[in-house]
Amino acid sequence: MAYELYYWPEIQGRGEFIRLALEEAGADYIDVARVKGAGALMKLWQNAKVETPSFAPPFLVDGKRVIGQSANILLYLGERHGLAPKAEAGRIWTNQIQLTVADFALEAHDTHHPLGAAFYYEDQKPESKRRADWFRGERIGRFLGWFETILARNPKGPKHLVGARLTYADLSLFQMVEGLRYAFPKAMGRVEDGFPNVLALHDRVAARPRIKAYLASPRRIPFNQHGLFRHYAELDG
Repeated sequence: MAYELYYWPEIQGRGEFIRLALEEAGADYIDVARVKGAGALMKLWQNAKVETPSFAPPFLVDGKRVIGQSANILLYLGERHGLAPKAEAGRIWTNQIQLTVADFALEAHDTHHPLGAAFYYEDQKPESKRRADWFRGERIGRFLGWFETILARNPKGPKHLVGARLTYADLSLFQMVEGLRYAFPKAMGRVEDGFPNVLALHDRVAARPRIKAYLASPRRIPFNQHGLFRHYAELDG
């Protein structure tokens, strides 16, 4: 049976980390809300009979299993599709890296919604400007520097974050670079040359046949002003 991915149909968001893994694995999956509409997502999300409900999308259905949280879904898919090490220590390390990606993504999101998602961006511009200044000046470099260090320290070489083979963590770091380039093109233009291993990993992922085909296909939702990464010129100082 095909996997069923439940996420918002109009944005990449956190669901994109899962889409990239499914695409790289060549897995058969249905992006349910894009095929059947957001109502199908809401129907399962609010189904009181689900024993393991997800607090929020994304969630993945595999047969009778309903799995929530992006990092948890990737942990599940990684073991089944060769996108994580076979050894337990390697799987835990890959998950740790993915959780750090989640922290990075949340901080990027909070530059345009520092007071919370209940408020429109226009209602929190001063706070957003202050948060974005801090994120650009302090956090982008710190996070990317950590990933650069992980790549440099990999005993199998700097081509991957974990071991000698591609993992879902590599795919997720690719997505972070893509998102940051969209949201903060000026800031990234100033700093990204300081992280050559990260950029090289990004380029290798982009060139992988299945990922390259996905990026060129209509399945890849364009970045927009409703998703996790948003470009506001006033926040990209």
